[in-house]
Amino acid sequence: MLRTIILSSSLLAASAFGVLTAESLSEAPPATLEAGYGQLYNLQFAAAHQTFQDWQRNHADDPLAPASDAAQYLFAEFERMHILQSEFFTHDQHFFTDHKLAPDPQVKQRFEEALASSRRLAAQQPGTPRAEFAAVLCDGLESDYTGLIEKRYAAAFTQMKAGRARAERLVAANPTYYDAWLAVGVENYMLSVKPAPVRWLLRMSGGQTDKSLGLEKLRLTAEKGHYLAPFARLLLAVAALRDGHTDEARNLLAGLTREFPQNPLYASELKRLAAPGSRPAEGSLP
Repeated sequence: MLRTIILSSSLLAASAFGVLTAESLSEAPPATLEAGYGQLYNLQFAAAHQTFQDWQRNHADDPLAPASDAAQYLFAEFERMHILQSEFFTHDQHFFTDHKLAPDPQVKQRFEEALASSRRLAAQQPGTPRAEFAAVLCDGLESDYTGLIEKRYAAAFTQMKAGRARAERLVAANPTYYDAWLAVGVENYMLSVKPAPVRWLLRMSGGQTDKSLGLEKLRLTAEKGHYLAPFARLLLAVAALRDGHTDEARNLLAGLTREFPQNPLYASELKRLAAPGSRPAEGSLP
């Protein structure tokens, strides 16, 4: 039952990728991290890994450095296993079965090591917004891996709730951490599209299922976020397709295609929308 509700609260999908920190309110975000996330969205995973490693060597106490590298490992595995296509945009019901691949144990080990490194550094800086966001990011990334790759949905749901609660505390004290709002938006929107009895069970288990709130926070991240803004725009495109707002979806996907030309997911969906008789996505989310 929980299979279709777990998406990057990271990511959050997990979930996606970085934070607008207190430092970046008065100056441009670190160029190397920004470049790394751009490479990640463009599916240039080896280059993103190198960029994040370079940043970590020069900023050894930054918990976002290993968390960012963990995001790179996660999304590289998503791409290899066609996770985003099957969860967001599947139109052929045999797609997921035909592309069922096993997780790479070496990638999992490196992913877990990066999460552990980030959490260790964050624990050395308790209460600081940057450390708190790194912890939010780790919760979301772990939830995405657990649910979308390992298919352990109950555990992933628990991790997703923990990340969302931590994100709520962070933005309550630091509301301009716009990327952190994605955790709230993802949980509320993704759970809201479930059938009413399922939503009731999820609320009883501590989940949030407010569709309007979810879309509001996704838009906030898309408009004012930094590293997570492209992922928020992708989720808004999915929401627009589900609601039959094809013009909105087309505009969002066109912008993503221009910004990240090496990622074929956006362009393929945009091309599909231009085809005669196109209809909203029919993947595993409904």
